[in-house]
Amino acid sequence: MKFYVSSAFLDTKEIVEIAKVADDLGYDGMAIPDHVVNLETLKTPYPYTKDGQRRWQPFTEWPDPWVLVGSLAQVTSRLRFVTTVYIPAMRNPYSAAKAIGTAAYLADGRVELGVGVGWCEEEFDLMEQPFAKRGRRTDEMLDLMRTLWSPDWTEFDGEFYQTPKLEMQPTPPRIPIYVGGLSDIALRRAARNDGWIGDLIDTERAIAATDRIRAFRAEKGLGMDDFTVLTPLTDAFTSADYRRAEQAGISGILTMPWMFYSGPLATLSQKIDGMKRFRKDLGLDG
Repeated sequence: MKFYVSSAFLDTKEIVEIAKVADDLGYDGMAIPDHVVNLETLKTPYPYTKDGQRRWQPFTEWPDPWVLVGSLAQVTSRLRFVTTVYIPAMRNPYSAAKAIGTAAYLADGRVELGVGVGWCEEEFDLMEQPFAKRGRRTDEMLDLMRTLWSPDWTEFDGEFYQTPKLEMQPTPPRIPIYVGGLSDIALRRAARNDGWIGDLIDTERAIAATDRIRAFRAEKGLGMDDFTVLTPLTDAFTSADYRRAEQAGISGILTMPWMFYSGPLATLSQKIDGMKRFRKDLGLDG
């Protein structure tokens, strides 16, 4: 089982220190969320809470994930970086591919691209990208970006994007793509790619999603050996809990270890202490 430390809702400068500690302690990765802006008023309800209210307070910091990865890669040597999740359809595909590819190049192949189709129509409007057909555009963008990350001259003729012969440098190492979402459409999209990223869900729901993905991949003659499942688990606290998840096909956990010991108001030193205690309590250091 792999363990990724989530940087959600942290002060940006704290993230650098936490990444260095995570690298030293043996954590497998850092999970980085994505929003461009936080609008004061939304007509679109937040889809991941029962009341439609956002999980974060105004003025929570949302650093650009690719600027952040470029920085964190320079102060770590083995830590991987995954976005939870990046919204390609909200961006121009060429500028997105350039930023992601540059970050992956600087990180020596330690970037994993977690994507979603997006939920906030107002943020799409602000970014001057259509909210409609965002799922189909996401699929095409992923194909286009893989093409742009080739070391050769490339061309692309899609439904939404037509690309003349060009090349984009530097060429990054291979970037695995993981997809978020719980609908069958999202799980099928994940099954066509390299992995799935879950939201805050309990173990039973995560296992059910993993089983659905396994069935979707089997339809295409694909197994799960090279497929990644990363998710937070709201009801997993012990080694036995994580072993059960791993046996069901969940390969990685997104976590904020300090939450188990000091809560959401933990200081930086308490966060670091929580990261150490978490690994010790689970016997990960032996």
